[in-house]
Amino acid sequence: MTRAVSVDAVDRRILTALQRDATLSINALSEVVGLSATPCWKRVKRLEEAGVITGRVTLVDRETVGLGVTVFVSIRTAAHDEGWLENFAAGVRRIPEIVEFYRMAGEVDYLLKVVCADIADYDRIYKQLIKVAPLHDVSSSFAMEQIKYTTEVPLRP
Repeated sequence: MTRAVSVDAVDRRILTALQRDATLSINALSEVVGLSATPCWKRVKRLEEAGVITGRVTLVDRETVGLGVTVFVSIRTAAHDEGWLENFAAGVRRIPEIVEFYRMAGEVDYLLKVVCADIADYDRIYKQLIKVAPLHDVSSSFAMEQIKYTTEVPLRP
């Protein structure tokens, strides 16, 4: 088990910035892909302008910063109008520990992925969540083990 590392406010600002834009230099990138710097840069710019590249991030090991618990939260609601959804979505966006948020088809209306320190920390987040909007049912499932994780989109040749 990895031991949690203490981070302060400055560390969090640095991590936040790196998660938003951790760039590899054009020279280093051009060496990896076998292009000279100028054509490489032009391709990157084109991909950015086309919306293919939407951002660059640094991936942070959650456990080393004290966020070793993952919770999947299934939500059912009796309200299905646009105003309710706008209010709920805005409230969910204000909770930073909710890292993924989906509107679903089927028996569950919304699925959230939450990262937190422990059960007590999740309880704090849960209390924030239930204040956001009226909910019919909230079910929390705690991940026991992460078997596969990737941020890579599979691109077929």
